[in-house]
Amino acid sequence: MRPRALHALLAGLVLACGLVTAQAAGLASSPLCERSPTLSAGEQDTLLRFAGVLRAELDASGEDTVLISRSGLDLSEFGLRYSHAGVALRDRETGVWRVRQLYYACDEQAPRLYDQGLAGFVMGSERPQLGYLSIVRLPPAAAQALRAAALDTPAALQLLASRYSANAYAWGLRYQNCNQWVLELMALAWGALPRGPDLRAQAQQWLRQAGYAPEPVQVPSHWLMFASSFVPLVHLDDHPEADRFALRLTVSVPATLEAFARARWPGSQRLELCHDGQQALVHEGWTPVDEACHAGQADRQQPLL
Repeated sequence: MRPRALHALLAGLVLACGLVTAQAAGLASSPLCERSPTLSAGEQDTLLRFAGVLRAELDASGEDTVLISRSGLDLSEFGLRYSHAGVALRDRETGVWRVRQLYYACDEQAPRLYDQGLAGFVMGSERPQLGYLSIVRLPPAAAQALRAAALDTPAALQLLASRYSANAYAWGLRYQNCNQWVLELMALAWGALPRGPDLRAQAQQWLRQAGYAPEPVQVPSHWLMFASSFVPLVHLDDHPEADRFALRLTVSVPATLEAFARARWPGSQRLELCHDGQQALVHEGWTPVDEACHAGQADRQQPLL
């Protein structure tokens, strides 16, 4: 297998969350922190137009706080479409939307909280020719509790682990990935947890009691599980040995966050957006859009060219 293909496959295994650098290039030692492929002017234009569709849908929803996820690396090998989740917040004075999320800061080699505009969030996809976004609208009480927790910066930072692992074990405290931070923020919001040095442990205890049960991600082969040990930002020492031998990793991914939100708040509604480089599609409901972004009978379409 060519090195580039191997890096892509292993990057898929780690379910990579967002990576940011203070400069254009990242750490040369890590394939996950290397410079992203340069987008052509046409690809940039397409993604900016797609971000415009997202903004219009969020504005039309009347909400000011939603769960949002985007596709990034191609995770179809693992039966996953989305890799990165955050909380989208609308400024009530300016109307501007920002996504609060955990990113791994390559230059600092540490996880950080990052508030990003919608265009930047959309452009985080590794496949500019085909992209997906998922939005979950929560009932008002749940949304406002999540908003208050997300905007409580000291508490949000208290939930931020000091060590990052893109495939962090969902029930571990040693590491954290982007989706796990969002999940623990949801616990802080909906569990009304008291602030304290053990806030992450409290959040995970509450999640267990609340019925959070992430479906393990199946790893295709023992070779791939072994090879992942040599990829930066990936750790297996927090996963139970039985899981490693069984080729399964219990990791929080956007799909598990959405499933938990839906179970906890049955009135939640989902909107999925996708584009194929030529048109954007808006799909309502919990059934997924097909892999090629083909419109169903009730879907809305909008040209991007």
